[in-house]
Amino acid sequence: MRAEIIAVGSELLTPDHCDTNSLLITEKMNEAGFAVYLKSVVGDRSDDIAALLRAALDRSAFVLICGGLGPTEDDLTRRAVAEALGRPLSISAPLLENLRALFARRGYPMRPINERQAEVIEGAQVLENSVGTAPGLWLEERGVQIVLLPGPPRELSPMLENHVLPRALELGAGRHLVKRSFRILGMTESEVDSRIAPIYTQYPQVDTTILASRGYIGIRMHQWVRQGEQAGAIEELSGRIDLTLGSAVFTRTDQPLEEVIGRLLRESGRTLAVAESCTAGMIGSAITRVPGSSDYFLGGVLCYSNDVKERLCGVPGDLLRRHGAVSVEVAEALANGVRLVAGSSTGLSVTGIAGPGGGSPEKPVGLVYVGLADGSRVAHLRRVLPGDRALIRERASYAALAFLYQHMVAETGGGRT
Repeated sequence: MRAEIIAVGSELLTPDHCDTNSLLITEKMNEAGFAVYLKSVVGDRSDDIAALLRAALDRSAFVLICGGLGPTEDDLTRRAVAEALGRPLSISAPLLENLRALFARRGYPMRPINERQAEVIEGAQVLENSVGTAPGLWLEERGVQIVLLPGPPRELSPMLENHVLPRALELGAGRHLVKRSFRILGMTESEVDSRIAPIYTQYPQVDTTILASRGYIGIRMHQWVRQGEQAGAIEELSGRIDLTLGSAVFTRTDQPLEEVIGRLLRESGRTLAVAESCTAGMIGSAITRVPGSSDYFLGGVLCYSNDVKERLCGVPGDLLRRHGAVSVEVAEALANGVRLVAGSSTGLSVTGIAGPGGGSPEKPVGLVYVGLADGSRVAHLRRVLPGDRALIRERASYAALAFLYQHMVAETGGGRT
């Protein structure tokens, strides 16, 4: 049940374009019961396309080739596939007639070069293109299914959905992919792996991957299950991992952290205000991406200068002078000050040195303090974050959200989804 994708197009080998078709193809093939285990990108060279297909015939049950079906001189996929299979290529009279009628309806002259889009490889089934001029083709060679799809996504998508997926489902014999995932806070990638590797290595039938993101660690698991079969292994494994990692898991549904925080705020009846220095609105932007966030988010202050920290957030000037803007004392004062100014239940603040300049041996670039105040206590978090200016700011905003989440879980007992 192995499938592979060959994406054709010299533009895909430049930094200006990327292959997005493979994402959709992989999703649909997984639905049909096929595991996509290899993706290749090849330029508009007939010999290279043919060589890739010949190799694919020896290792895959299903080969999907996208791109290179247009009318121009560099659209070589049909001819390359015909060459690789040793089959003749000829003009289909019905296809040619349909093409001429399509151009006539659209009011465009049909050039002789367009006739090559009516070429069909011997033994191929034609797949109708409902929105474009390049039909797809379906062939079988030595038991391997080969599908040729147009490159433009708006043409590929309906052809894949309407013509390829239904037949692939029949060939997939009812297999389907069962997925589970976790997102974890407060642990490194190596720490997560050291905790769960003794568990997931006991389940070879489940593919388990640990991914390091900028703000959290992700765990992804999937298991292929045949029709009528229970996904017992992945269910047991995910349960054991969940129990092992405990409160470090903030979601089992890939829900963004700001959505989880929003739910906790709404359920607890709390409100939030933020004071942002080095992140300059990134936390507020993340919180307000969630629909309905006006229920619990009251607003924020972009307090970049010391003067604004004093006037709008009530940070005492002598505190700034004694400790500096990037300090525990100022982070906590900002959180409590914005809480009082906005009238919110909770205040959250960030102050730091994003660089590239401004650092010192005592306060290096990447030093960030997060402050939190809720009326009953004031707390802080210190981090020295790696990366350039953009990455430090992004990581600082996520560290603040994580700190808020952990505080709320400790206070309310709520948490993950």
